[in-house]
Amino acid sequence: MSDVDRMIPFNRPSLVGAEIEHIREAIGLGQLSGDGHFTHLCNRLIAERAGARDALLTHSGTAALEMAAILCDLQPGDEVVMPSYTFVSTANAVVLRGAVPVFVDIDPVTLNVDPARVADAVTDRTRAIFAVHYAGFPADMDPLLDIARDRNLFVVEDAAQALGSTYKGRPAGGLCDMGVFSFHETKNILSGEGGALTINRPELVERAKIIREKGTNRSLFIEGLVDKYTWVDIGSSFLPGELIAAFLYGQLEQLDLVTERRRALFARYTDAFADLPERYGVGLPRARNDVQGNGHLFYLLMPEPADRTAFIAAMRAAGIGTPFHYVPLHSAPAGQRFGRVAGSMDHTDRLSARLVRLPMFFDIADDAERVVDTCRRVVDELLGLRVGQGVKATAAC
Repeated sequence: MSDVDRMIPFNRPSLVGAEIEHIREAIGLGQLSGDGHFTHLCNRLIAERAGARDALLTHSGTAALEMAAILCDLQPGDEVVMPSYTFVSTANAVVLRGAVPVFVDIDPVTLNVDPARVADAVTDRTRAIFAVHYAGFPADMDPLLDIARDRNLFVVEDAAQALGSTYKGRPAGGLCDMGVFSFHETKNILSGEGGALTINRPELVERAKIIREKGTNRSLFIEGLVDKYTWVDIGSSFLPGELIAAFLYGQLEQLDLVTERRRALFARYTDAFADLPERYGVGLPRARNDVQGNGHLFYLLMPEPADRTAFIAAMRAAGIGTPFHYVPLHSAPAGQRFGRVAGSMDHTDRLSARLVRLPMFFDIADDAERVVDTCRRVVDELLGLRVGQGVKATAAC
């Protein structure tokens, strides 16, 4: 089979540790429903690695965001400020409570939410700020926390991509009131589907457990704190089954190994394409000096949207998957229906139209060199003629 016939996908899930052994153990323990032995192991380990007071495993990052929105006590007409450049779940969690997502622009360097835009978007209806850690690089949290403290707002980290990352030496997911992780198969640590909610406010923990258990106080019953359990609040079935938790625990045990390998691949891509900004005006990921990413995602910012379209097609023809990312929520039909925009969205519009992602997964091994070589050839073919004709390259941002 030739290289072209052997497709390199954008993502491929991998076994990294004792996942299968843990699944066998879970079956042997005789409980496959949620909140069993491996769920509790995952909760403790996630809280520890995120530097959070508590963590609760959920069936998805989406579920964790929905729990966070309930815990923020969002009411119809309340507003939540968030970037438009994020996945739909960030906004859906707000809309499901009858509240309004208020979309603001991103920082053109980090692609994370711009704290200055957040400050300008806050009104007397604002209840919370949802900060997204794009590409695994934490947003600038301290200014956001200052805004929230002055106005008594909740802050939720959408750290779906950021397990293992740090901000000023502190782990992502434990930097504010609540944090959300995803363990979807596209993430560094995965369980197919899965997520977790981290909580730093003690007064929220008991209610979070009730919400997660369909609005019942079942967890208190299991802990022996009540003699029966009943329906006491709103909630839903946010728990994953024990087989998911067992698989996830095998992955979580190898977090350091996975993070090290992905950071190495990120560094390899960075070195390989270091000349592209000056040579062709192709942008590379750039992070603040006070954050450390987890190697979740590597992207290129092509000079023009048409260049991205041509690049994706040429890479696909060469047997390599290189997808673009989010359609900004403010421009989506549901975003226009349920949300509102605060200020200019120039950076979000311009950058989202030019961003393309390169393959990143645990066992990419020697295929990384094929990605690098093919990527350089395609960029040369697409953009070299333009530069050769005297069109000046301008650094993409």
